[in-house]
Amino acid sequence: MSAILRGRPWPLGSTITAQGVNFSVAAPKANRVELLIFSCSDAPSPDQVIDLDSQTHRSGDYWHVEVQGLKAGCLYGYRVFGPLAPGGHGFQPAKVLLDPCTRGIDGWSVYRREMATGASPNTDSCLKSVVCERNTFDFDAHPRPRHSWQQTVIYELHVGGFTRRSDSGVAQERRGTLLGVIDKIPYLKDLGVTTIELLPVQAFDPEDAPPGRDNAWGYSPLNWFTPHQGYICGDDPLEARTQMRELVAACHDAGLEVLLDVVYNHTTEGNRNGPTLSWRGFGDQIYYHQTSKGDYLDVSGCGNSIAAHQPLSRTLILESLRCWAIELGVDGFRFDLGIELSRGEGLKPLEQPPLLEAMEADPLLSDLKMVSEPWDCGGLYRLNDFPAQRIGTWNGRFRDALRGFWKGDDNSTWALGQRLRGSPDLYEGKPVSLGRSVNLLTAHDGFTLKDLVSFNGKHNLANGEDNRDGENHNISWNHGVEGPTSDPAVMALRRRQQRNMLSTLLLARGVPMLLMGDEVGRSQGGNNNTWCQDTPLSWMIWSDESCDTDLFTYVKRLLAVRRQLGDLFNPEIAHSEKSKRLSRDPEGLWRQWHGVELGKPDWASWSHCLALSVHKGNDGAVLWAGFNAYFKAMHFDLPVAASPWHRLIDTALPPGQDLPEHPDHWTPSGIPLESRSLVVMVAEECLHSVAL
Repeated sequence: MSAILRGRPWPLGSTITAQGVNFSVAAPKANRVELLIFSCSDAPSPDQVIDLDSQTHRSGDYWHVEVQGLKAGCLYGYRVFGPLAPGGHGFQPAKVLLDPCTRGIDGWSVYRREMATGASPNTDSCLKSVVCERNTFDFDAHPRPRHSWQQTVIYELHVGGFTRRSDSGVAQERRGTLLGVIDKIPYLKDLGVTTIELLPVQAFDPEDAPPGRDNAWGYSPLNWFTPHQGYICGDDPLEARTQMRELVAACHDAGLEVLLDVVYNHTTEGNRNGPTLSWRGFGDQIYYHQTSKGDYLDVSGCGNSIAAHQPLSRTLILESLRCWAIELGVDGFRFDLGIELSRGEGLKPLEQPPLLEAMEADPLLSDLKMVSEPWDCGGLYRLNDFPAQRIGTWNGRFRDALRGFWKGDDNSTWALGQRLRGSPDLYEGKPVSLGRSVNLLTAHDGFTLKDLVSFNGKHNLANGEDNRDGENHNISWNHGVEGPTSDPAVMALRRRQQRNMLSTLLLARGVPMLLMGDEVGRSQGGNNNTWCQDTPLSWMIWSDESCDTDLFTYVKRLLAVRRQLGDLFNPEIAHSEKSKRLSRDPEGLWRQWHGVELGKPDWASWSHCLALSVHKGNDGAVLWAGFNAYFKAMHFDLPVAASPWHRLIDTALPPGQDLPEHPDHWTPSGIPLESRSLVVMVAEECLHSVAL
């Protein structure tokens, strides 16, 4: 038997010491805690049960003990005793609990989610916590790329789905894993993105899904510290942290940043009838918003909502962020339904949420990129007034405006102009500063870009919920045929519309995000909610037969244009909209809006055309962009250029000519825009910057 010492309350979780391992966990309302030590991952019962005496092994809210002779790889769990919460849930001493701060998890071969519900013991089917090292990431050897927000282009991808296919070019044992993503770094670099945003890689429960399906996306957290075992090569839980570091190091070496999509607004324990796996068993009323009668309050749509205003919840989330940022090296976070974290007692929105204040004040998190969804399922939507200055937000209004304009909706031209300006209408009359808004057209939650132009409605029957799940308001258009078609006219128009929307996204002022596969025309068959589809339906496509390689070339060149003409799209460089005669800076950039005639934009509800030009002082225009979402071709006048015009982009032209390596010289004083097309002209003096 191992020697038992008093231990200490900090650090939380399990920590290797000179003599063994220190364990510490918060359970303020418990009256007794047992630490269980297991011999192996499938052990039906513990080898050792250590009863933590409240006089010796408790300091305030924390229970702690040091056990001599233990080392990395030790498997453990807890039983916690105390009163039931109102409503009959809370402490369940029959259940073996995961340490909320564990850095490793094992026992997947025997795990059964259903055994964590009810009153029966789950000792023979429980997951086990694993003692792991807690070393710091080697930033000296693999420093953060630290791209400015102006340079940043985010690429959202799913670790499993990105390399799952056999034609991905990834060795079989690495497909669908963190290491598999490493093998595709050359692809990402060739495309030209700067930052990858990984859908949840924190450990989640694959069984939290409808019968016969898997939780594929991972928005069902089981633990906030452990890399998901399903994304690891092999079954050694100690390898999870090593392989996560390998991915981050490889990305840093290639100049790519790594952001994580993190889910701190709810857990996989669901509502009051859900399983008792971890948080609930240690502090049901501490971690979850509840009524006085013990009913769970839910603004996540998943059965529970984390009470992030509570000190212990806040401590745990901050410690998790530090773990991923300092121990595993990631460069930032995107917070799923992040505005939920601003809610206080009774879900009341707080102007100064304690968690968000603490995140912004933490020096260990001060150099990270942080972005959040500004909405939750309770109807809270805070974009401009998101209650944290260093946390940017997904701009859903940008998405809706672009979709509506190119679909041909009424009242869409003014909205498009606002988004191209940098959304001043959403940010107190001023263009949004860089880092405060992420512009998106598509994301994992919703249609892919190809499906956006191929389907009028969602087709989610494969999810087993009778097509009730998923967003109904997609602002999509099938262009005449629902789903796949061999009609050449429809196919050509859909290809053009994809280029129109991608061009508008990447040339707008702000920080853009691309969805995995949009650059090659990936379809999900009209399914806009593939959260439970770990199947080819949601996987990345790779073969030339499946991919739109012309679109890939177009996006690659478009990213090069954005990179090399960045000052023209930088919202932090003020573009006056006064005439050149009033310009105070003879070299300064200023913007003018047009319709088909110069200086006469048509903002009417029925308008479907818009143009803008960027001028350099009194020298003339250096950039002109025209947008025609009308069903007829339109002829636009061009302003006088600072140097001869060259046609950089024309989405109505055939692939390869739509964004050519060598833009053609343009001498006429006007230019035709085919129906539903986009044209960008650039002055010759800027052309040398664009190397395609």
